[in-house]
Amino acid sequence: MQEHFMKVERTARYHVVGQPENAREIWVVVHGYGQLARYFLNHFAAFAKDRCIVAPEGLSRFYLDPAHSRVGATWMTREDRLHEIEDHIAYLDQLAKELAYKSAPGAPINVLGFSQGVATVSRWATQGTTPIKRLVLWAGSLPPELGLDILRTWQHMRVDMVLGDQDQYANKETLEAIAQRMRSAGVPYRTHMFQGGHQLDALTLQRIIPSG
Repeated sequence: MQEHFMKVERTARYHVVGQPENAREIWVVVHGYGQLARYFLNHFAAFAKDRCIVAPEGLSRFYLDPAHSRVGATWMTREDRLHEIEDHIAYLDQLAKELAYKSAPGAPINVLGFSQGVATVSRWATQGTTPIKRLVLWAGSLPPELGLDILRTWQHMRVDMVLGDQDQYANKETLEAIAQRMRSAGVPYRTHMFQGGHQLDALTLQRIIPSG
């Protein structure tokens, strides 16, 4: 048996609140495993007054329950992972170019990744071509392949790291491990803890998004 690969064109879906033409900044918010972009974006609608907030959806969808009544999306699995990483980085870069074309000159692009989205946006920030001003890593881990030499390319960004104190998938040790990598690479960062589990928190979002 021989394994082969080929490039094919496919359609990606994303959802938007706010108008890029009038936005002072663009936020690309990347959902976690098993979520859909339109529901994830609901958490950010209150911040769209003078911003454009865009939620791209993972390229692979699947049923979440035996009755096939609920659908979620994922950014990648371990199967053929390198091509899946390459595909979602190219997808996010293409989306950012479209947003830049529509938005006011000089409007910065900020990025938030939640859960599995943390690894997705971290790889995008290091392997993509999109200039990112701010990066928010919420309830997830950095990919292990991002060494200090790679992370030093983040020194121009401001990084926020967020975790709930009852998160069942990550803990304070996870947060501190990421913070240590940031310090070692000389990346400016802030950490935020809130009372809650593996979820977005409205009050913490209010502290992060309006600032800067």
